[in-house]
Amino acid sequence: MDYERLEKALLAIKEKTDFVPKVGLVLGSGLGGYAESGGMDVVTHVEYKDIPGFPVSTAPGHMGRYVFGYVGENRVPVVCMQGRVHYYEGYDMEDVVLPVRLMGLMGAKIIFLTNASGGIKDGFTAGDLMLITDQISFFVPSPLRGKNEERLGERFPDMSEIFDKDLRDLARKKAKGLSIDLKEGVYVQTKGPNYESPAEIQFLKAIGADAVGMSTTCEAIAANHMKKKIIGISCISNLAAGISEHPLSGEEVIEAGKTAAPKFTALVTAIINDL
Repeated sequence: MDYERLEKALLAIKEKTDFVPKVGLVLGSGLGGYAESGGMDVVTHVEYKDIPGFPVSTAPGHMGRYVFGYVGENRVPVVCMQGRVHYYEGYDMEDVVLPVRLMGLMGAKIIFLTNASGGIKDGFTAGDLMLITDQISFFVPSPLRGKNEERLGERFPDMSEIFDKDLRDLARKKAKGLSIDLKEGVYVQTKGPNYESPAEIQFLKAIGADAVGMSTTCEAIAANHMKKKIIGISCISNLAAGISEHPLSGEEVIEAGKTAAPKFTALVTAIINDL
C-alpha cells in the first residue's frame, strides 16, 4: 500500500474542506441519489477527478464524487461516496479500496456499505433490502495482499465479525419501526463485469451465499483492517441468473435501485441518526 498516495489525496481534500465525518457512506448502483433526495443536508462536495492519484469510476449510475453533509435530526456528520470503483473496471485492488481507506483517514469511525445485488436466497424479490450479516470474498484478490502498511492495520486481521453486531441490531430495530421488511443474508463478491451463469449461481447458493454482486467485500476487508465498525445493506435489484425468468441487464439494476430509493433513504437515515 502506497501510504504517501493516501496522504496526498487526504491533503487535497483538506485544502477544499475541513469537514470531519463520523460516518463514511458508500452508495451502490442506482442508490447515488441519496444525497439529493433529502437524505443529507449537503455542505460541499469534492469530485474524484480533482483528487491526485484517485481512481475515477466508469460504471453506469456512479457519479464519482465525495459529498459532505449532515444526516438526520441529530445532524450526524457524514461523507458520502456517490459512486465507487470496481475491480472489473481494470483497477488494481489497492485502487478499489483507496476511497474507503481515505474516508477512514478523514475521521470516519463507521463505514456504511451499500450495493445493488442479485438475489439468490429463496423468497427474495427485486426491491428487497438485505442486511449483510457476513460475506464471502475469496473470489476476488484481497486488498491486503503485499507488504502490510502498519499505519493502517495489522498484518493478519481477524474477520470473525466483519459487520458489527450492534449496528446490525440497530438496523433491525429501525427497519421494524419503519415497517420495512429487512431481509438478512450472506453477500458474495465476484469479479465481473459479466453476470454469473446459472450453474455458478447454484454453486454460490450451495456454499452459503444469499446475494451476489461485484463490490463491497473488498471494501469491508480494508475497513476492518483499519478497525472501523462496518454495516452493510444490499438492495436486491434482480434475481440472479437461473432464478430470474429473463436475461439480466445493467439498466434493470439501476432502475431497481431507484424504485427502492424511498425505503432505502428512510432506513439509512434512521440508522445514521442514531449512530
